[in-house]
Amino acid sequence: MPDVKTLQQTLIEELGKKTLGSTDVPDFITENLNPAFPIRPYQTRAFQFYLNYWEEPFEGKPRQNHQLLFHMATGSGKTMMMAGLILHLYEQGYRNFLFFVNSTNIIDKTRGNFLNPLSSKYLFAPQIAMGDKKINIREVTNFQSGNPDDINIVFTTIQGLHMALNTPRENALTYDDFENQKIALLSDEAHHINAETKKGGKPSQEELFATISWEGTVQRIFEAHEDNVLLEFTATVDFNDENLAAKYRPKLIFDYSLKEFRKDGYSKEVKVLQADLPNFDRALQAILLSQYRRKVFEKNKLHIKPVILFKSKTIKDSKAFFEEFVQGMASLTDDKITKTLSQDDPYMQALSAYMKDNKITPDNLAAELKEDFTEDKLIEVNSKEESEQKQLAVNTLEDKTNEYRAIFAVDKLNEGWDVLNLFDIVRMYNTRDSGKTTMSEAQLIGRGARYCPFRISPDQPLDQRKYDKDLDNEIRVCEELVYHSAYNPKYIQELNTALHEIGIKPKETKQRRIKVKDSFKGTPLYKAGLLFLNEQRKYDRSDVTGLDSRVKDSVYKIRLHTGQSDTETVFEDDVHAGKEDRKSKDYKLADFGRHVLRKAIHRLPFYEFSNLKIYLPNLSSIDEFLAADDYMGQVKVEVSGTPERVANLTQHDKLHAAVKVLQEAESGIASDKVEYKGTSDFKPFQIKDKITDKTLNFALDDSDDKEFGKSMNDNTETGIHLDLSTRDWFVFDDCFGTSEEKLLIKYIDKRYDDLKKKYSDVYLIRNERHFKVYAFDDGRPLEPDFVLYLIGKEKMDTMHYQIFIEPKGGHLLKQDGWKEKFLLRLKDEALIEQLWKDRKYAVWGLPFFNEAERMPEFEEGFEDVLG
Repeated sequence: MPDVKTLQQTLIEELGKKTLGSTDVPDFITENLNPAFPIRPYQTRAFQFYLNYWEEPFEGKPRQNHQLLFHMATGSGKTMMMAGLILHLYEQGYRNFLFFVNSTNIIDKTRGNFLNPLSSKYLFAPQIAMGDKKINIREVTNFQSGNPDDINIVFTTIQGLHMALNTPRENALTYDDFENQKIALLSDEAHHINAETKKGGKPSQEELFATISWEGTVQRIFEAHEDNVLLEFTATVDFNDENLAAKYRPKLIFDYSLKEFRKDGYSKEVKVLQADLPNFDRALQAILLSQYRRKVFEKNKLHIKPVILFKSKTIKDSKAFFEEFVQGMASLTDDKITKTLSQDDPYMQALSAYMKDNKITPDNLAAELKEDFTEDKLIEVNSKEESEQKQLAVNTLEDKTNEYRAIFAVDKLNEGWDVLNLFDIVRMYNTRDSGKTTMSEAQLIGRGARYCPFRISPDQPLDQRKYDKDLDNEIRVCEELVYHSAYNPKYIQELNTALHEIGIKPKETKQRRIKVKDSFKGTPLYKAGLLFLNEQRKYDRSDVTGLDSRVKDSVYKIRLHTGQSDTETVFEDDVHAGKEDRKSKDYKLADFGRHVLRKAIHRLPFYEFSNLKIYLPNLSSIDEFLAADDYMGQVKVEVSGTPERVANLTQHDKLHAAVKVLQEAESGIASDKVEYKGTSDFKPFQIKDKITDKTLNFALDDSDDKEFGKSMNDNTETGIHLDLSTRDWFVFDDCFGTSEEKLLIKYIDKRYDDLKKKYSDVYLIRNERHFKVYAFDDGRPLEPDFVLYLIGKEKMDTMHYQIFIEPKGGHLLKQDGWKEKFLLRLKDEALIEQLWKDRKYAVWGLPFFNEAERMPEFEEGFEDVLG
């Protein structure tokens, strides 16, 4: 069967990537979501596809009953996407929403995410507002009781929905709810409603019941009203199934796989550890590793409590091991810890070194573990009844008040379990059950591999891996999920295959060590040389003394309704048909009067004085904001309507116009959200402190670049070979970068003799996340791939040039254009305090290097270096 085109592909073909990529997510979405959960780039792309689908005409777009599928990885924030889409649909006139899923546990979790502002995972802003209207979110049992100004949500399981609709009860949902008004249906874990589509051949009695209960019911209520919308969300649609592919590919508006999620750094790195040890001894390994993580977090002033999951085959086995664990921890001795630490395991060796460095004895550690893993800090979630009882506890494991360290379970925590601080899963059985069970275990690992957010410095991303290129860093262990298994090579092979298949583990990884050459370590530059870097500073906006010119100098056009209507005869050739007598007149906003403007301000929560001060810190009062020339005092308003009405605006017209102007100005004021700036001052750092040996991790199947992760020295690996051991000007012993990065090195090799004619010392330094610089305008961090370090031949005031160079693949030239603009500003704007009598320093940047597309620009910049 040929592949059916996805809706996402259709939108790209019909509208183009440029149109899609330039679509802004509206303020009424971004400002009404919880600011603690910033929208991630891939979520922005999902909103862009959705907004263009909703707003733009294209071939094949249905006229009614819009059904869309978001196929997004576990942990990628599907529920937050739902919250944003609810806000958009509200703006489009929808007030009633049905959220349904197959699991009561997920219902309870989502109810908290949508309704409980005190929950750490609440998804909306503390106050939801659109224009001058404040909006409440309410749970209702049916839509007859919904408030027309609120967001009304019914939460139900698929099974409960079927029962409610087919066995009507008082105050419950009925089919009439879906026929008499438009409803937005939100289906989570949507793969569960496809029994009818997926089945082949004669269905079993159970499948037949599922068909009648679920898919048929959903389809009936969806089609009950032409404006009903069905938005489906899942991480697992089997597109290899022909029936599902035929149904869902034309509705697939956004596809973001677990592999992409991992490649983008939003997951932990998955490690599989097998040990031929008794169950408690394997559990003790996991406990020690968990405690090591906790200590590393605490060392970096992070209050993060790592959690362990002990997964058994049966409830009986789980309860038995729970008892064994409680007894084992109560009788834990320093000898037992010493024996475990002596095992040939890199994690145990790392913990041993940490204990030695921090003077922690096995006896101290035993006492600490007994306290941290007492029975009241362990939770059993084995049966359905238990898991529903304890769902709140296992879904708030990250909360500071939640002290649970270990969970004992069978399989009740699989779907819908939302936990970020799970770092170890211990498989307490050693059976091999390939196929469905192994895949289920792989999917559990995928859920547990969501990244636990933290940052050590303000310029680091909060919720992405930071140490893929620094594996020797102690805190790297806090970016890993370890799956502990009994020694069973065949099972491990099958599990790894399943992990590769779902995308949470790359098929091939290589660890590569780069070392600073001894020849470079012997140079004066390494021993005493300086690398100049700027800083990221919190932007306090103290220099903002008025509105941006784009806000205060715009002419705001307000159209008053004339009340005129007109009827035309089809085919009537009358040039006067439908013509309105309209006139425009210019006003200043201040002309509407202080009383009117004050009333307009009070309708819009954005203009509360405390909020305005965030953007305009020098503002002294609301009156100054409305009257002063630097703010809204000179704002022009062009009002159009009937001549008489435009000349004699009523108080209502003035209020209407003022509210509209302020609403439009709001987006301009709020868009200036710069929190940081990059300093123009560049400060000196010792090169030997910044440029160090490193161990790098390469997931080879994650890159389309054939050179990624391959040694430039080894002509059996690379197609861009250069023996760097013979090039003293390259400071590391090898390069494992992309093709463009290796081509740049070859370019410098070709131009080396030219450089040596002008400069006494020439060195090319590869930056493997050794340092960052920060864009002047918004403080965004960037890590230039190379520094070309040049020392002049002058005997007095010797010039030292530090030139940042970025090789860039063709697909990134536009996307990373902001980096190039920053690099090109360095020559004129980077400031260095010249404190040295015999030398001077300068920081430059060159245009992007791309051999196929950008050589004229790069060589022009390079000639400046030679000149």
